[in-house]
Order: sequence, then C-alpha cells, then structure tokens
Amino acid sequence: MRLLSYNVRSLRDDEAAVARVIRSCAPDVVCIQEAPRFLRWRSKCAALARRSGLVIVGGGRPAAANLLLSTLAVEVESTRDVLFSPDRGLHQRGAALAVLRLGGVRFAVAGTHLDLLEAPRLRHIAELDRALAGYAPGVPTVVAGDVNDVPGSPAWQLLAQRRVDAKPPGDGFTFSATNPRRRIDGVFADPGLRVVSAEVLDSPDVRIASDHRPVLVELALPA
Repeated sequence: MRLLSYNVRSLRDDEAAVARVIRSCAPDVVCIQEAPRFLRWRSKCAALARRSGLVIVGGGRPAAANLLLSTLAVEVESTRDVLFSPDRGLHQRGAALAVLRLGGVRFAVAGTHLDLLEAPRLRHIAELDRALAGYAPGVPTVVAGDVNDVPGSPAWQLLAQRRVDAKPPGDGFTFSATNPRRRIDGVFADPGLRVVSAEVLDSPDVRIASDHRPVLVELALPA
C-alpha cells in the first residue's frame, strides 16, 4: 500500500503542480493537511481529488482541513472526523480517520496536523490515540501528517511509542520545499505493517506546489 502525506498549504501556491505531484507517485491513499477549508471548500477538495486521479474518502473542513483521498481500488468501510480540544487564539486542530480495505486487507488511516506549540501538540496526540482506540480497536493503523516538530522531540517520541517511524534515508527533511532544513512531516505505522520504503519527494513541481515536501511510504499489508 502506497501512502502519501502532503501539506498543500490550502492550495495557495500552484494547485496544478500539487495534483501533478500526487499523480506522479501513484499512491493508494493520500493524507492531505491544510486542505481548502473556507469558501467553496467542498468543490475545491473535489477538484483536487479529480485532478489527482483519486476520490475523496473523508475529512476536509469538519476534520480541521485534514483530507483523505484514495484510488477506487481502496474500499472505504467507515470514516470519522475528529476535532481536538481547542485553545484560545490557536487554530482548531483535528484528524481525519478511516477504516479501509485494499486487496481484502483491513487497515485504518489517521491524517492529522498538529499545533505549533508543544503543550497542545502533546495533548492532541493523546486525544488522537484515544479516538483511534475507540474507533478502530485491533485494526493496524497508520498515522500520517504534519507534526510541526522534529524527531527526538516529545511529540515525535509519543507518535513513535507504539508505532514504527517510517524514516526516509538521509536527513528526510520536508520543510521548506525550496530549502529543506527540518523533518516535520512523518508517517508512523503499526508494527504489523512492514515499512518497505520511505522517501521525501523532490522535483520542480514539488518546489512550486507547496511549502512542504511530501512523504511517500510503501507498506506491506499483513496477509
């Protein structure tokens, strides 16, 4: 299963390039952060899915601008939009959850975008874990998104506590797209989902599409 995690900055840069980047890596599932969430957000999300050759699974504005896309080969069993506890003066954070099947194998995906401040970041990871435990108990789960923190931080350690950090080779820097100096986007997989490969994408399109570089991970689903 090929999963792409991508912060598209509300399509404020080059939306055509965003779609080309997504299409170029032929993902099965895409976790989008900062999807369009204001005026005509539904039609903008639908247009992104169409241009990318994918369909909408769930999320969008009700999931704090976390959007899930997939190919038609992926069966959608259920979806859930989660909003984390808010903080005055900070952006509303949340996650888009889905239980999916590919080749008859059941798994769950959570796409999220965490806060810039550490205290809400840590609180929201705990809220995400509780939401997943109640939503998809016993189902191998992938958490993907913009962590807004770096490996070794308390937030990163929490996410990797019960999951495998799908680390790309090298530094794995994802931000910024034109001058990457920090690894703040990640994919964290259930130990039952073997990480086959992981890479941070770079191309002329990547550098004009958004301020983040996307992360592409290939996972071996259990039999």
